[in-house]
Amino acid sequence: MGVRTRRAHKHSRTHIVGFSIAAIFGFLILGALALFFSMDGLVRMWLEDLPDYTSADAYLVAEPTHIYDANGDVIAEFYMENRRSVSIDEVSPYVIQAIVDIEDERFYQHNGVDPTGILRAVYVQLLGGGQGASTITQQLVRNTVLRDEQFDQTIARKVREAYIAIQMEKTYSKDQILMMYLNTIFFGNNSYGIETASLGYFGKHARDLTLAEAALLAGLPQSPSNYNPLVNLDLAVQRRNLVLGNMLKAGDITQEEYEAAKAEEVVLNPVDTTMDHSEKFPYFVDYVRGLLEQDFDQDTIFKGGLKVYTTIDPTWQAMAEEACQEGLEDMYDDELEAAMVAIDPATGYIKAMVGGKDYSVQQYNLATQARRQPGSSFKVFTLSAAIGQGMNPNVYLNCNSPLQVTPTWRVINYGGQSYGVITLARATEISSNTGYAQVSQKIGPEAIVETAKAMGIDEDLPAYASITLGSVGIPPVQMAEAYATLATGGIHRDGVAITRIVDRSGNVTYEHGDTPTQALEPEVAAAVTEVLEGVVSSSMGTANVIPSLSTFNQPVAGKTGTTEETRDLWFCGYTPQVAVAIWNGYPNEEKTIYHFGTYAHPSDVSCPIFAYFCNKLLAHTQREEFPKASQPEYRNNAEWEFPNTYTTGTTGRSTNTGNNSNNNANNNSYNNNYNNNSNNEYGND
Repeated sequence: MGVRTRRAHKHSRTHIVGFSIAAIFGFLILGALALFFSMDGLVRMWLEDLPDYTSADAYLVAEPTHIYDANGDVIAEFYMENRRSVSIDEVSPYVIQAIVDIEDERFYQHNGVDPTGILRAVYVQLLGGGQGASTITQQLVRNTVLRDEQFDQTIARKVREAYIAIQMEKTYSKDQILMMYLNTIFFGNNSYGIETASLGYFGKHARDLTLAEAALLAGLPQSPSNYNPLVNLDLAVQRRNLVLGNMLKAGDITQEEYEAAKAEEVVLNPVDTTMDHSEKFPYFVDYVRGLLEQDFDQDTIFKGGLKVYTTIDPTWQAMAEEACQEGLEDMYDDELEAAMVAIDPATGYIKAMVGGKDYSVQQYNLATQARRQPGSSFKVFTLSAAIGQGMNPNVYLNCNSPLQVTPTWRVINYGGQSYGVITLARATEISSNTGYAQVSQKIGPEAIVETAKAMGIDEDLPAYASITLGSVGIPPVQMAEAYATLATGGIHRDGVAITRIVDRSGNVTYEHGDTPTQALEPEVAAAVTEVLEGVVSSSMGTANVIPSLSTFNQPVAGKTGTTEETRDLWFCGYTPQVAVAIWNGYPNEEKTIYHFGTYAHPSDVSCPIFAYFCNKLLAHTQREEFPKASQPEYRNNAEWEFPNTYTTGTTGRSTNTGNNSNNNANNNSYNNNYNNNSNNEYGND
């Protein structure tokens, strides 16, 4: 081969080598570009639909909702995660140092993602060990913003986590991020956040933790169940010592501190940081939760960190519970229950609520959920409507029994008692069904329903005449609210259980404002109260047992209620300071209530409970009087024309004009009739 040929071949090989190197580099460059653009597309795709990480709310963790009584003391907590958040000045510096040194030693150097930590983790894993590469910031993002996808073991989730962590560090300081983390993480033993963990394991606040205690707690988040000192003390101590070693290596503690902390014995003093609201006012707390559910979703109630201030007064509540217990003991019937609601008429505040004897046995709130017939305690609305239409309480009615009020409506007084022709006021005192049936017919059931609604009854009330006898179930809380309207001279206020709600940021989201309405004219309310005072003070009144049991010096008005076969017993009463509704019966079945072998009566239990409660509540209260007002404008009694009053066969005819001689004659007729039947049950209460 000649020189030229050899040179040509050599030159050819040189070009081939050069071309090959260029091709390889070109391929690598193109591959890198393709990978870059491909990965860029993937990253863009992974970062789509990110949660709103710019909002401070995105990093909020579940906080308990606290319920407070009228004195500002916590009576209950609603939560899904037992947590108490604290600020950095409420945490021991040892905690800060320990958690950083064991979880993220370069926390104060990186920008949310730590490349050095990642390389170190890879290296350790290659050597057969195990070490996490997530920074504290990344862990916080995973536990809050990306909580719904925290268990996704994908590159996409890790890219999203890293991206948000970097953005978060542009917004928040290191101390803010660290405290968000410490308030978020789970420490085992149903403890979320450093404060709850400190209380749950050592019975002290996080600010009071020693070096050894702080190191032990800092070691828990990696594996809360394995390192739980209440279960595995030896493992917990080993982990604590590892944390102390990291702190020594980082220069955050001295050799002497390290040795002393390692030698320190672990002294656990666990405190139950959970609150069982069944221990304090459980029926009222359940009622408050029901009210919250009308305006807030479950997440807000159980995770939102609300502060809910209520009206319940521990002193009133204790008195109410004691009174109910005392009254039930007098009945010698373990199955009999009591429900009671006490309201401050001046504010509408529900100050006491008894929903049953034992919440652990029966969670059904008889004061707010039970809708039992109120019997004759409902007659107060008929009386109010009648006086509002100008009916004088001294108008006469035929109160014999039975009475055919309409061709299809035959009414019987309780016990079949006949009372003759008596006044509406007297018919109220003895609770005559036949008398009130005629009043209902005359004024119209629509007026009764309208009055009841205006005074505070929220139940659906059908407008038929027999509504006056209390045939529709109503919970005690509504009856107490309605009777409070009379105590204030006709001014109605809604029953109030919640006065204020504050969110976790300190913003007031609800503030109760007093918005009273004039449900009854003052003259009408005063006239009704005067009649209802007779129910208590009259020797014939169905609640006349109250004065003999009372030691307080206040005027009392009210009305008893008894349903068919004494299945429900009621007393709804009020003084100038308090309105009370009391129900007694059997919660699981409607059956007859007996007292010493005979039909029970409100005077056996409901009225005594009222007296016992007021004796305690008003023992040192200066006497007040009910609001006074002028007399209503009454129509002439003859205008009412009660047909049945003119057809009585036992007391003669009444002209129904209010003539004094007729009044006296009829009163004598009533007294003779009552005395002749004094051994029988008196009228429906």
